Parts: sequence; structure tokens; C-alpha cells
Amino acid sequence: MKNSLLSIFAFIGIATLSAQQTLPKNDTTKAWSITGQNTVMLNQTAFSNWIGGGANNVGWLASTNYNFTYEKGKDLWENNVNLGYGQNNTKGTGHRKTQDFINLSSNYGREFAKHWYFSGGVGFQSQFAPGYEDGNNPDAPKISNFMAPGYLNVGVGVTYRPHDNFTMTLRPANARWTFVTDKDLQKEGNYGLKHDGDSSLFQFGFLGTAVYKVQLMDNISLINNASVFSNYLDHPERLVLNYSGILNMKINKYISANLTLDLLYDHNQIQKTQLKQTLGVGFAYNINRGTKRSESARHKEWQHKS
Repeated sequence: MKNSLLSIFAFIGIATLSAQQTLPKNDTTKAWSITGQNTVMLNQTAFSNWIGGGANNVGWLASTNYNFTYEKGKDLWENNVNLGYGQNNTKGTGHRKTQDFINLSSNYGREFAKHWYFSGGVGFQSQFAPGYEDGNNPDAPKISNFMAPGYLNVGVGVTYRPHDNFTMTLRPANARWTFVTDKDLQKEGNYGLKHDGDSSLFQFGFLGTAVYKVQLMDNISLINNASVFSNYLDHPERLVLNYSGILNMKINKYISANLTLDLLYDHNQIQKTQLKQTLGVGFAYNINRGTKRSESARHKEWQHKS
């Protein structure tokens, strides 16, 4: 699993670098723009005759985050690829998963008023490997796996995008499928399943998403992602709330520190707020090719408003 995941990250990075090299250096008229970051974070601790105690361990986190945007005329098509996986190996305990996510989305819009688009899109979320109770101990009961759960959202609505740092999409008509393909987890109540043996759950409701990017300092940026879903068909008051924040602190061209925070509340998973936080220093390679339409003078009027 580790080798295949590293191969995925390496393939995406190499493919993007190849595409970057074929673009003319001064070409700013392309309809497509590509931004992305490949990151590998490492941590290690070793002990020898240390009276205070401790266990030798080594860990790694790998992630790739890309945005592919097509802007031409009244058309806006945004595509996002976010993948991440990490492990920690502690002496006496073995390997434990520390990060695992798959997040893919695509949204197409047709402008009908300044900064406003009629839009439709699709999104998919899941994970690569099994998850277990008791800190991902493989001897403990399994609680998740690839496509268990897996979430597929398909909907239509409107998108507001005044500039490249803020995008909000409101979909009053959104279908949401929850998939549980692991037979060990197909139990009544698990991820909202109605009966034992069910492999999916259908919901229909409202989905709202927002992305807000902030440049705090020259080398420090914060990316905020938030979403809310309400199921019209059953208990619409039970909102699915999700927030993800990534604080990127660039040290130099290839080294950076990342602090991430994820908050999730989903009544069908667990009736508590879920929290995940990571901090690491490692290697990062950024891609930034093409000029977004929102970076042109006509789309920067918001910067001069009081």
C-alpha cells in the first residue's frame, strides 16, 4: 500500500512537471491554469540509554493538492485533486496510519451576472486504507476502509467567485450517496445504513461549500475549506458540517512547515465532533502555471473597494 501510494504522488508530480516544461514561459493567455503542491513531511525520534524513557519511531506524511481551472468567456470549470496518506512506525507497536484521505471535485459554471454562475458539479471523498479503533491498531475492530465510507455528491445551483481567493457554491438540489462496500461494515446504523447488508444510502438535499485563501504574510498562507449538507428526506436539522484549514509556512523554495486542522460533524458517523490535527516540516514543490482570469485588472476591483 505504501509503495503504491508513493507511486501515485510521484506520478502526479512528474506529469505536472512535464506539462509545465512544455508551456512557453511567457504564455499568460492560456485558458487553463494549474496550481498545486506536492509535500512529504518526515519525523523521527531515537533513544539510547535514555532514563526518561521513550520508543524509537519514524513517520512520514505525503500529500498532493492540485487545482486545474479553465476560464474562457463566460465559462468557468474548476477541478480539485487532494490526496494524502501517512504512517508512523513505533518500536514495539508497529505501523499506524496517521493520515488518509481522497478528495476529488469538479464544478462547471456559466456566468449569468458579474461573478455569479449557474453551476453543476460532482464530488467524491473516501480513504485509501482500513481504519481501526484504538489508534488504528490492526488487531482492534475495523471501523472504515476504502469506499467504506465513500461519498459521492452530484448537484446543481449557483457559484459566486469574485476573485481567485474566494469561491462559494450553493446547491439547493444535491444528491448524496454514501457507499459502504466492505461487507464487515454493512451493519444497520453504520454510516446511516438502514439494514444489515445494505451497501449504500441515498440522500437528497442542500449542499453549500466555500473556499477562502488568505495570504497572512509573504511566506505564510492559510487555506480554509468549509461545507454544510442538509438532507431534505430525513431529519434536515441534522447538518453535516465540515471544516478544513491548512496553514502553510514556506521556509524556502523546497522546504515548508504545514499545520492542518480538520473538524467534522456527521450524525450518521458518530454523534460527536471529530477533530484531526497535524504538524510537520518537510519537502514541498509548488506548481503555478497560467494566469487566472480573476487575476486580471477587470477582476481585481474588489481589492480597491473600501
